[in-house]
Amino acid sequence: MTCRELEQNLPSLLYGDLTVPEQAACDEHLAMCADCRAAREQLERLHQTLAHRPEAEVSPALLAEARMALDEAIENQQHGWSALIRNGLPILRFQPASGFALAVTFILLGFGLGWGLRPHALRLASGVTEPNNAATSTPDLGNMRISDISGITPDPQTGGVKITMDAARRVTLEGSLDDPNIQKVLVYAMKNYDNPGIRRDTLDALRSHADSPNIQQALIYAMRHDPNAGVRLEVLETLCNTKPTDDVHSAVLDAIEHDPNAGVRVAAVDALIDHAEKEGCDPHTGSTLEHLAATDTNPYVRLKCANAVMRLVK
Repeated sequence: MTCRELEQNLPSLLYGDLTVPEQAACDEHLAMCADCRAAREQLERLHQTLAHRPEAEVSPALLAEARMALDEAIENQQHGWSALIRNGLPILRFQPASGFALAVTFILLGFGLGWGLRPHALRLASGVTEPNNAATSTPDLGNMRISDISGITPDPQTGGVKITMDAARRVTLEGSLDDPNIQKVLVYAMKNYDNPGIRRDTLDALRSHADSPNIQQALIYAMRHDPNAGVRLEVLETLCNTKPTDDVHSAVLDAIEHDPNAGVRVAAVDALIDHAEKEGCDPHTGSTLEHLAATDTNPYVRLKCANAVMRLVK
């Protein structure tokens, strides 16, 4: 085991999380290396200092707010639409007590199914797949998404019908990432689109142009505000592979301090160490790491920050 491997295993060694072979390898190295023994003793002293600090107490207001949010989530899960769909509609779980009730149930189900299939049945009976009496101004519905129907007015004289609806036309854009229109759509999707899978695909498309100032700012926004921790983590990795800028460095520090996911904070500490070893550690970065080594809510993040302080702060 090398000194660097021992250094990486020190937090796990301190918490007793190593396997038996890993523990044996660490003990063997420590027996022969005075520098690593000194590093372990320094980390142990720091851990003891942190352990004696008073624990931060949650304010009653925050605790009450969290409990209310939890109660609301449980209520929605048990009685909301998701529970209704998951458990099945009552009529489908109803056990008829008589033949009459069973017959009524099947009649209602048959009526609903028939009403839903009626337009398709009419088209099949007429031998056409699309209405043949549509006006020439009817748009191509295959390329549109209907979002709302506000009125349907049959015309008894002509047998036609007038439908008033809101529909968005489906548009396909294809081109280079250098195209401003392509960039505009991708930046919008990265910042605003609800589907995390689409945001993940958007990130893949933007990786090759992540050094572009406009795209870099969109990625920084996503790292700070995206609700999905997996997306934030991949954005962090993408930004760390770009040219170092003050904005990226500030965003990584912000992730270490404020990201709600401990895994993202750990990855941000590792990214900051790599950057600082190449570019140097400024006083603000050092003070931030020292502060988090004492205050972060996650013990592993605290140890990672403490380890970073020992390596970077001289």
